[in-house]
Amino acid sequence: MEEIDLSDVLNALSDPVRREIVVRLAEHELSCSSFADCGSKTNLSYHFGRQRKAGIVHMRADGARRILSLRRDDMDRRFPNLLGVILENRK
Repeated sequence: MEEIDLSDVLNALSDPVRREIVVRLAEHELSCSSFADCGSKTNLSYHFGRQRKAGIVHMRADGARRILSLRRDDMDRRFPNLLGVILENRK
C-alpha cells in the first residue's frame, strides 16, 4: 500500500476511460470483458495495466476470465476520500 504514489494515481485517473472503469468498479467487481464498450481489447489492456501499476485496481484470474476490483480500502487508507471525490465529480 505504501508503494501507491499520488502522482501515478492522479495520472491514471486523468483519462476519461480509466475514470469510467473506476466508476463501474465502485459498484462491484467486473470481468474485463464488461468494458468492451469502452474500447478495443488492446486499448483496454493498456488502461487496465496503468490502473494496476498505479495501485487503483486488482486483477485476478477466474478460469479464462480476468476479474477487476477496485482497491478502495487501500486507496482510502493511503489517500482518504480521493476516490470519493473522483466518483462524486465524474463527467
